[in-house]
Amino acid sequence: MKEFDVEVVGSGPNGLAAAVTLARAGLSVRIRESQPTIGGGTRTSELTEPGFLHDECSAVHPQALVSPFFRAFELTKRVRFLTPEISYGHPIDRNRTGLAFRDAERTVEGLGVDGRAWRSLLGPLIDDPTSLERLTMMQVGTAGFSPATALRLASRALEQGSSLRNVRFANGIAPAMLSGAAAHVARPDSIAAAAGGLALASTAHRDGWPIVAGGSQRIADALAADFRAYGGKIETGIHVTRLEELDGTVRILNMSPPAVARLAGRNLPTRYRAMLERYRFGAAACKVDFALSAEVPWTDPRLRGTATVHLGGSRAEVEAAEREVARGRHARRPFVLVTQPSILDPSRAPAGRHTLWAYCHVPNGSNVDVSEAITAQIERFAPGFRDCVLAKSVRTGLDFAVHNPNYVGGDILGGAVDLRQLAFRPGLSVTPWSTPSKGLYIASASTSPGPAVHGMAGYLAARLALRREFGITRAPDLSFAPSAERL
Repeated sequence: MKEFDVEVVGSGPNGLAAAVTLARAGLSVRIRESQPTIGGGTRTSELTEPGFLHDECSAVHPQALVSPFFRAFELTKRVRFLTPEISYGHPIDRNRTGLAFRDAERTVEGLGVDGRAWRSLLGPLIDDPTSLERLTMMQVGTAGFSPATALRLASRALEQGSSLRNVRFANGIAPAMLSGAAAHVARPDSIAAAAGGLALASTAHRDGWPIVAGGSQRIADALAADFRAYGGKIETGIHVTRLEELDGTVRILNMSPPAVARLAGRNLPTRYRAMLERYRFGAAACKVDFALSAEVPWTDPRLRGTATVHLGGSRAEVEAAEREVARGRHARRPFVLVTQPSILDPSRAPAGRHTLWAYCHVPNGSNVDVSEAITAQIERFAPGFRDCVLAKSVRTGLDFAVHNPNYVGGDILGGAVDLRQLAFRPGLSVTPWSTPSKGLYIASASTSPGPAVHGMAGYLAARLALRREFGITRAPDLSFAPSAERL
């Protein structure tokens, strides 16, 4: 007789979400994690100096606020989100800066002649947030979804991913802001990146782009606490190498497709296993965490009012940098994503000090330290930044891959984001979380709905397993109050 109904491999947000859902349904569940601590991409630790808390990967969480799983889990009652009025800033040349306020009309006013174009592009998506969330979170067909919003997003992505992307704009600030949002996803002049960027930019004007007080680790800790309250067991430092090592009737793997193929071996049909092995990965990230003696001395002081800053200059500069990476080269002036959590959360650093999180894209598999190029881009828009640096910690693309095996080659998004792998991750299927092997499921960012801290891949895999393996069709109650009563 098996000790557990379900075994989950991996304790990132998706693995934890799957485990919580299954435990709440009354099943016995165990998580096995290869690292000594839980959290995956939401880990927070002292990477530079004592007292400086750095998010090891994910730092800003717009998708956590719009995730159907986290809403059902009532995450905002368990952790404290800190949301700035300015979701993100994007400085360009001649001391001009684009600011994406949570208030869309304030953003429109700040864009001057291009304000109307910004409103016409994003307004229909902002005005129907439920449909957009259903679409991006693989909830098409559920209550609140409108096909019209999907068509609006598709038409705008076709425009922004083509040579027509600048037609509606008169100056360079708004296009640069859109390319900065799209560069979170992929090369910003592609249709897939444009779609992701438009969806992400829309969240900036709804729930905003928050950080978590105390660090992203608090999200993993909240999930783990709930899981344990419902009888779940977590084992860390356990490296599972064969499917036969797992006790459960059902196995849910928060792993990359090639890792699933290796683990399952002949338990999977040859054709399906080959499909997992062919899964494509995108650019890697090289990340630098800084311990600072003071706030970043931005030339535009308004950037001190946001946790997220996009550095790369104009749309043309951002696209050129990302094209270089796509061609397998390191950009001389990379597009840099910056997060400065301590301006909202003093607990991240000793009194009077600050933390800064920054990364740029590099070719997959890169072991090159590009911290100097990242520093130069920050210095470009914040002269004197170097004088504020007390210490830094660098993680190259290969360092990311070693630290988290799901980041193959340093790809922190869990796979290349193009049209095919945006819609079908890891392959063409209406239930991409299932495999041909009975009781075996995949629940990582390499499955739909893809990257970001939303827990939906784990939740959807768990719901599918509940229906197929246990005949449980009703979603378990995930709300905070029942859990609190049991603690």
